[in-house]
This record gives sequence, C-alpha cells and structure tokens, in this order.
Amino acid sequence: MPRIALKLCPRAAVPGALFFSAIFACMSASCAPQGSKAAILWTDRAEFVLYAEHFNGFQDRYKVESCYVEFPARELTQTNEHPDIVAGSYIKSASTRLLFRPLDDLFKKGILSEAAFYPRLLALGNIEGKQYLLPISFNIPTLVFARDTGPSLSNPFTISLEEIQETAGAYNSETPSGFSRLGFSPLEDEEFLFILASLFNTSFREAEPLAWNAAALEEAMTYAEAWVSGINKGIQAEEDFIFKYFYDPSPKLIGAGRILFAYMDSSRFFTLSEDSRTPLDFRWIARENVIPLDEDSVYYGIYKKGRASKASQAFTEWFFQAETQRLLLETGKNRRIDETLFGIGGGFSAMRNVTEQIFPQFYPGLLGRMPPEDFLSPPNILPRNWKMVKEKVILPYLRERIRRQNREDFRSLERRVNDWYRLNRD
Repeated sequence: MPRIALKLCPRAAVPGALFFSAIFACMSASCAPQGSKAAILWTDRAEFVLYAEHFNGFQDRYKVESCYVEFPARELTQTNEHPDIVAGSYIKSASTRLLFRPLDDLFKKGILSEAAFYPRLLALGNIEGKQYLLPISFNIPTLVFARDTGPSLSNPFTISLEEIQETAGAYNSETPSGFSRLGFSPLEDEEFLFILASLFNTSFREAEPLAWNAAALEEAMTYAEAWVSGINKGIQAEEDFIFKYFYDPSPKLIGAGRILFAYMDSSRFFTLSEDSRTPLDFRWIARENVIPLDEDSVYYGIYKKGRASKASQAFTEWFFQAETQRLLLETGKNRRIDETLFGIGGGFSAMRNVTEQIFPQFYPGLLGRMPPEDFLSPPNILPRNWKMVKEKVILPYLRERIRRQNREDFRSLERRVNDWYRLNRD
C-alpha cells in the first residue's frame, strides 16, 4: 500500500487513522513560506500532499507545500503562523470565513466558471455577495445491501425511511433467544441517528453558539423510538442482537444474511476493499426528495494575510479544472491511494462535471447513479468546533435520548450544549 509523506505544522495533532496511510515528517521549522513563489497550504486532508506534488511537477514557476493541521479553522484564530491556502472542513464559520480574500475575480475573468460547481455548495461560500470560499468535496449517506436485494427496491437511486423500515421489518427473524436476523438496526451506528435528525430538518446551524429546530429533532427521535420499539421489538432486543453479532463488520454480516441493510457514508463505502464491495449494492438515503450531505464537506480559501498570492492563485486555477481532477483520480488509482482515500478531497467533487461524468470512470458503480442535484441538501454553516461539539454533545445526546425510558431527569440538549461551551472555550 503506498504511503503519503505529510508534514505537520506546529501544534498539529496527528489523527490515528493517518498513521496507516501516511509517513509523517515532523517539522522543526515554521510552516512560513520561503519566498513569494512558495505557497503554504494548511489542510486536514492527506490527499492534498498528492495534489501539491502534482502541481509542483506540472510547472516550475511556483511551489506549494502541504502542512497537516487537525483543526484549520481553530488554528487560524489562535496562532501567529499564517498559511497562504486553506483546504478543510468547518472553515465557513463567522469567526474564520472573513479571514479569506474574495475569489470573484476568478469568475469575472473566466478563469473559473460558477456553473461548474453544484450551486447550493457554492452558495455556502458566498458571503454578502462575495465568493470567499470554493467547495471541494462532499459525501452522501448511503444504505448498503447485497446485490440480489436491489431489484426488489422501488427506486434505483434513493431509498426512503419508510421503505427501509418495511423491507427490513419483513426480513427480521426471531427465535426464543432473540433475533437471528435483523433487517436494519438504527442503533448500530449513532451517525445514522444524526442522519435521521437531518432528514427531519433538525437543521443544526451556527448561532450563539448553536441553534436547531427542537420540534423537528423531537419528531425524529419519536420516529426512531417507534421504529425500534415496534419493528425491532425494543431497545433490549436490538442491543442483544448487536452485542451477539456485530463483532463482524457490516459487509460480512450482509454476506452471511445476518442483516439486510447497513448504513455508511459514501466515502466509507467506496473505500471498502474490492472483495467486500463487489457483492454489495447501495441507495442514497432520502426523505421527500431530500438527501442531506455530510457536514464535513471540504472548502477552499486563499488566506488574506498570505504572502504568496501569485502561487496561491496559480494553484487555485490549476486545481479547479476538470482535467486536473481527472488526473488526480487517475494517479490515486494507479498508486492504489483510492483504496484508502475516496475521490477528490475525500468525497465527491463539488464540480458537477467531475462527479457526474469523470467519477464513474474510476468508480463504475456510480454510472447513472448520481441523484438529481436538487436532491442534494448541504448542511448549514456550522461553528468551527462543530466536530468536537457533535462528538462530545450531539451524538451522546441522541444515543441516550433514544434509550431513556424516563426523561424526567434527562438533561436537555440545550443545557448540554451550553455546559460544553462554558467548559470548552477556544
């Protein structure tokens, strides 16, 4: 398996997963650019090492050096080290988005085309009529199953919550000691509970510090409770099944007939090993023709205080070309990097032509399978520390909420969010 050499910027923490896909060279010097022809790119995506390598080999006038930063949005507001380019998640928040310079000239001069991007993704980088950020990639919630299940489903592209319940419920099989087959477990992956909340338009968004539609969240949790208590015979029966069988990964459980459906996002599905993925098929999870995209969509900006503006613009012009992204996908396949890192920047390209016409050349299972663009619903702008808030507050709340029978002493989500922010100011 090939490895990507990735430099660490000062104060950057190394995520465990990257130990398996990258060799890290710790930097004793600053990530400051060495002259105006060298641009420093901060990123939380290992793929950008490959992209910088290609750019540097494509021409000899400018250089780009990629530095890994675990939370780029936070670092921008807490350090005196300044990049030239940032490519990462959660950089659209109020505290960071205006640290970038507008990119409208790239459209006005015809260097880039607004029509090349998914419009709703592009709009999230536009602030008061100025395009500060460009979308790079996104992922889609995916329901996975054995190929011979596909013909019995009603739609070749998407699947609704109602159809998941009905089909999975019919697949359930009980014995005196509990389920021997369980069509689908909403509790197996707490990320599915979050997707469920998104499908009901809970609409988490940046505020002071965070806002959401409480009534929609309650509706989603009530829906999940009814699913578990009715079709799956209750929390205990479902958790007994999970404890008994889920020591194996879900693709293996599908192959063994133990479960019918499994949830995973598109990035995880398309980086399954070929042996695991070949027997499987998928549908995009939707409700009322809406598919909620994952919140960690990657965006791109040129930092206002960067000192290598020409190199930054040259890299921007090069990267956001369909032919460039086709080349990067081809290189990923040739080096087998696509076995661990999906697509462009870890997801589908935010450039429509790349995703709809070029991706199927490298991921044949996508041929004719992308949903209409108006189905794709990107998340709201979220606070820069959303990843931590979701991990430490939102997901634990959803997990406990659906399991709690008596909620008299159950702490509300609002209280949990406020308590967390009070103790974790950054």
